[in-house]
Amino acid sequence: MDGSRNAARAASIAIAYAKRFGAELIALHVIVIPAQTLAEVEGGIGRFESSEMHEYLASARQKAQSILDEVVTSGEREGVKAIGLLHDKSFSVVETILDQAVANNVDLIIIGTRGLTGFKKLLIGSVSSAVVSHAHCAVLVVR
Repeated sequence: MDGSRNAARAASIAIAYAKRFGAELIALHVIVIPAQTLAEVEGGIGRFESSEMHEYLASARQKAQSILDEVVTSGEREGVKAIGLLHDKSFSVVETILDQAVANNVDLIIIGTRGLTGFKKLLIGSVSSAVVSHAHCAVLVVR
């Protein structure tokens, strides 16, 4: 869940599927550490605690929690057991989605075609394409 329109559509479909099949819904938001910041850090992640990074993470966490709360509330309104997972300080959205899907024994990943990255491919975004290619379970891509 990245706050994009495609993610919102995916959430609506995920809620409908969870309701129909009596499944639990797990909404995931991944906060990525900006690559430029990593390149500027000397000595690696251990020294990655600047005030700018704290501000970035605080702001990103607040926005992420708002997005997740909205999905969880929408699910609960439909009688779906829903939880929101926030994973921060990630280096890869794809890897985090795949790892969380395995860790939570997910049967189906529902993902939007493109998110907020601004990087557009002809038919499918880079994150959704990689998730489709590498997921251990079924993936439903929502336009």
